[in-house]
Amino acid sequence: MLLENKTAIVTGAGSGIGRGVALLYAREGARVVVSDINENGGQETVQMINDQYQGESIFVRADVSSPEDNEALAAAAGERFGALHVACNNAGIAGGNKEVAEVTNESWQRTIDTNLSGVFYAMRAQIPRLVAAGGGAIVNIASVLGQVADVKCAGYVAAKHGVVGLTKVAALEYATRGVRVNAVGPGYIETPLLNNADDAYRLARAERHPIGRLGRVEEVAELVVWLSSERAGFVTGAYYPVDGGYLAQ
Repeated sequence: MLLENKTAIVTGAGSGIGRGVALLYAREGARVVVSDINENGGQETVQMINDQYQGESIFVRADVSSPEDNEALAAAAGERFGALHVACNNAGIAGGNKEVAEVTNESWQRTIDTNLSGVFYAMRAQIPRLVAAGGGAIVNIASVLGQVADVKCAGYVAAKHGVVGLTKVAALEYATRGVRVNAVGPGYIETPLLNNADDAYRLARAERHPIGRLGRVEEVAELVVWLSSERAGFVTGAYYPVDGGYLAQ
């Protein structure tokens, strides 16, 4: 198993990509600290880990936009399992649906606080613990919109571009201390973020991918697991799209 005897944190693990990553981490032998702002969803993920893999897992509620919650989450991993070796910073929100001149201060700040500052706060809490454990891996979930843009999502695009840049800085700073940091850029994936979308919206998003469909959670999670493992031991500071060819156009 790729992550045997490792302890991993996954934020936003109450559903979608985060849940998929948490489950595959458990499949590969990791002890998983499941985190989400949604307690019911997070507890469901813990139960799924227990049922499917008989794995060790706990739930810790955290709002990633809070520096204090991120510190408490990282501390909980060490307190319960002795050390921290892996983190997947996945939690995020879709943001608003307005053109730039119409975006409110509140909408902008909420999107940046969750999608960009949340990754910074998480890594700031995680990295010292990874160094103390002798090294480890962080995978930040960005987006194809961390490389290109779309309309009516200024905060989201700005934040995801920022996540890619932040990932590269951290990778350079901690490369000699055994901490690898990479980013993954999903295209449009079948997650709860699309649950409220109508058929026309979903079809339009699917057609943006040359493969001709939406991505699956497991297709993102498999890459995250590889990047989190020693099989990717010479990989750091990289951005990997999982986008059905979206960025090749």
